[in-house]
Amino acid sequence: MRRRSALAATLLLLTATASVPLGLSMPPLIVRLSYEIEQRGIVYSWGGGHSASPGPSKGTCRGYKGRIKPCPAARTRGLDCSGFARWVYALAHGEDVLGPGNTDDHVRKMRRVSSPRPGDLVFFGKITKRSVKTHHVGIYLGGGKMMNAPETGAVVRVDEIGRKKDFAGFFRY
Repeated sequence: MRRRSALAATLLLLTATASVPLGLSMPPLIVRLSYEIEQRGIVYSWGGGHSASPGPSKGTCRGYKGRIKPCPAARTRGLDCSGFARWVYALAHGEDVLGPGNTDDHVRKMRRVSSPRPGDLVFFGKITKRSVKTHHVGIYLGGGKMMNAPETGAVVRVDEIGRKKDFAGFFRY
């Protein structure tokens, strides 16, 4: 009887593990959270995501230079690019690790990496030893793609990194 139980358990384990595709692994938590947020259809809002705690919030029209006039940010609950990155990283780390600042503030809390991994941040702008002047950030998904809050009138979505100008590098927290 004991031998039959052991044989049955072995066959069950072999059947279960044989159905799992080889080479597939679970994406990092940051990537999974990015996709979950994308499914919510959250709109872009200039300055959105920068209230006291991370997450969608009404934006601001201060400094707005978007193409939609008049500025809709003050009445739009959503996220801008750095607000999106801030929220995902806060959810993944259990605390607000990036803080309420903009892309320049966030890149200063990270280190540049030459071999990116899904979940790293990809920044756009100009970053030198003396100055940081960034204008966009996205979450690297792998395969040349990023999840980001791209612009006024859009929702959080996946974009090709190469479609955005001024690539500044990949950074890891």
